[in-house]
Amino acid sequence: MTKHDFRFLTMGVALGLLALPLHAQEVDDGTRWVSDSLTTYVRSGPTDGYRIIGTLTAGEPVTVLETSGDYTRVRNSDDNTVWVLSSELQEVPSAQVRLPELETRVAELTDELDGINGEWENRVASMTEALAASEQRIDELESRNRELDAEAEQSRSTIRRLQARLDTQEEDLLLRYFMYGGGVAGGGLLVGLIVPHLPRRRKKRDRWF
Repeated sequence: MTKHDFRFLTMGVALGLLALPLHAQEVDDGTRWVSDSLTTYVRSGPTDGYRIIGTLTAGEPVTVLETSGDYTRVRNSDDNTVWVLSSELQEVPSAQVRLPELETRVAELTDELDGINGEWENRVASMTEALAASEQRIDELESRNRELDAEAEQSRSTIRRLQARLDTQEEDLLLRYFMYGGGVAGGGLLVGLIVPHLPRRRKKRDRWF
């Protein structure tokens, strides 16, 4: 959630507070507030025939003394007693009176939401950093895995070449053995054929003198 969203949320809360009555002040102790009209005229008696003797400030709290017809007799903060139209009185503080409290509340909510936003941004930053580190580690492991695969393939290729050379050498060695054995056998056979035909040396007779 962005700060812009927090501002809208804060204004919504403020408007909600403005629209709702203050329950703590709904106890009927005779206190009323002059409505937010620009001008609220007061008279000396409870009908329109009485002369106007002044005005009450919009949002001003007054104490109800009695009601007669459409008028209510009230006492203001200056201890003056006057008659005012009952329709121009309300049972909850006016917006003008509640505005400072609402502004304070809005400021508190704004600070609180800013704190939440800051905490959330820190958490997101931490998670983003951890995610980046994890992705980097994964990339490193994948790179190392590819290197190991290449090394393993190279080792298998080397083993295949060595095995082929070994097989060739074994065949050469076996062929040499056969050739040597054949040569020896042929030589023996040749000797066997030649020796019987060689002239034998006669033995000298011993002579006695």
